[in-house]
Amino acid sequence: MNTDSLIWDKFRGGDISAIETLYFQNVQFLYRYGRKFSPDVDLVKDAIHDMFIYLIQNRTTLGPTDNVNFYLMRSFRRMLLQNLKKSRSDFRQDLPDSLPEFIYSVEENLIKKESARQRDLKIRQCLAELNPRQREILYYRFECNFTYEQICEIMSIKYDSARKLVYRAIETLRQMFVEKHTLQLFLAFFKQKRG
Repeated sequence: MNTDSLIWDKFRGGDISAIETLYFQNVQFLYRYGRKFSPDVDLVKDAIHDMFIYLIQNRTTLGPTDNVNFYLMRSFRRMLLQNLKKSRSDFRQDLPDSLPEFIYSVEENLIKKESARQRDLKIRQCLAELNPRQREILYYRFECNFTYEQICEIMSIKYDSARKLVYRAIETLRQMFVEKHTLQLFLAFFKQKRG
């Protein structure tokens, strides 16, 4: 059992210091993740707060988990989408094209040298041409290294749909890279993500 799972179990048992540890270990990550969905800082902070309040109030009914980060991310996403839905009457979660702007941020991993900056710019230009749902699923698959089962759970989609969505997003990117004569960048990007 990993350290996070032990902390999670202590939290479920009522250990106050465990919830503090979970909060401080994950709040910055959840905040950055939430900002990918909404530029509204207060809405994102409220969703983080609401999620931790919910977890505290329901800790005795929560099950064990071997991936605390995934569990928190899934719970937070659900809470954030509920808050977005309440705050925007035109927001509809069931329509993929109406998702909030989901920004795929690769610069943290790619910019190490000047040549990497140029590659990053070209990649971000191509990623920006994907629809929000495609950017979101690529983020989960390649940045978070989630399995398809985890992606299905977090996005509330079926397994086949998740695989098709990843395939189509990659195929769309491949076509863009070929059109822009940057196929080598495409191959290097996905080799680095899988490695």
